Amino acid sequence: MRVVLFANNRLGASVAEELRARGEEIVGLVLHPRERRKFGAEILAASGVRPGDELDASALNQEEVRSALEARGAEVGVSVMFGYMLRAPIRSLFPRECINLHPAYLPWNRGAYPNVWSIVERTPAGTTLHYVDDGVDTGDIIAQRRVEVAPHDTGETLYGKLEAASLELFRDTWPLFAAGRAGRTPQSGEGSFHRVRDVEAIDAIDPGRAYAAGELVDILRARTFPPHAGAYLTAGSRRIHVRVELEEAEAK
Repeated sequence: MRVVLFANNRLGASVAEELRARGEEIVGLVLHPRERRKFGAEILAASGVRPGDELDASALNQEEVRSALEARGAEVGVSVMFGYMLRAPIRSLFPRECINLHPAYLPWNRGAYPNVWSIVERTPAGTTLHYVDDGVDTGDIIAQRRVEVAPHDTGETLYGKLEAASLELFRDTWPLFAAGRAGRTPQSGEGSFHRVRDVEAIDAIDPGRAYAAGELVDILRARTFPPHAGAYLTAGSRRIHVRVELEEAEAK
């Protein structure tokens, strides 16, 4: 199958490797601008696209980029950790539409930082492969899988679990999708949605506020993901960042 890959981050590189290992042809690659790009070199190497031939995600709405994508003659667009909306004029280029791999158990945790909000709000965690529509992570579900949130998980450890589960889900589901035998189920229920800036409301720890112990521990562990800054206390004009270490012990 001829694929255009819209990708960022380590999971994007892993999916590129998986597609090529299965004999699919990545005929186009769209990456974040360099200042927002993560694992760009790895994605390029895994995709087989020559450096310099990738397209700029920030220019997706420009006619020349749309024309360049159309010229690729791809059957499907695959989005992985991609931070830009795929609008209808782009999606219409692909006979088999665009699909997205999102590390959340939709409809829970649409949008940003599903690893954080599954801990803080105690919502179901998991991963979902779904069709792209006009909303943010609102399209029909192809397949999904739950991931357990352990009491000692941090934002970092849960992110790793979600990343691994997402790649496993893609590996298991892609052959069914490619063969036209994958399911398609509309999302149901209200779920939840968060923007990138929503973490600002939990990051500033107020020493004068009364927190339930579990609430505070969940915020601190959810925002523990070095080297990212995460939660903090304020001392004068300085921010004192807080990280926690949680260790599971055998019950006595």
